[in-house]
Amino acid sequence: MAAADSPSATLRRRDLCSRGIRLAGKMRSDVIDLLDTYVERQGLDASASVAVVEGVPAAAVEHWDEQSGTQRLLENLAAYRTFRTLLAQMLEEQREQLGEADAGLGRALAAVLLQVSAFAYHLEELLRLESRGAPSEEEAGPPQPLHLGLFERKLRGLGVLRELAQWAVRSARDLRQLAKPSLGSSSALSTAESP
Repeated sequence: MAAADSPSATLRRRDLCSRGIRLAGKMRSDVIDLLDTYVERQGLDASASVAVVEGVPAAAVEHWDEQSGTQRLLENLAAYRTFRTLLAQMLEEQREQLGEADAGLGRALAAVLLQVSAFAYHLEELLRLESRGAPSEEEAGPPQPLHLGLFERKLRGLGVLRELAQWAVRSARDLRQLAKPSLGSSSALSTAESP
């Protein structure tokens, strides 16, 4: 990680983290708007309880404060790659179900899918800066839901969007943690010495 400790790398990491925090905030806002539209257009109750959805990564983590910056980035990247696949499946299902009858929902899903893809790329860039290349994508992806009825697919979509909103919050928190100067860096020491 010697390259990540140079002043220019530190500035670049902070810049990438700041931009990532803004991207995560925008994504969360758009996902919340999409959730409202999704619930309305799918005829669901906004307070519907959705059990843990298979294949959807959970944003909650037990020992968050014990994770390294690289661990945080890798978990975020894996989650957003999974969400990219899940959102693409949802978009396809929505098109099959409603066709062009509800183009607004399709456009909103496609916009969030684009943001998720951009955020995954952003995380890959941060991993490269940390002298750690992004792991290759696994072709398998999340398991395909087998024989889900229409209502189950709607609930699954609701669960995916709710968890994605939680991931956006976690990602912003992870990036804030990563942007903090490390104790060993000269900028952190000079900050600690000033009154």
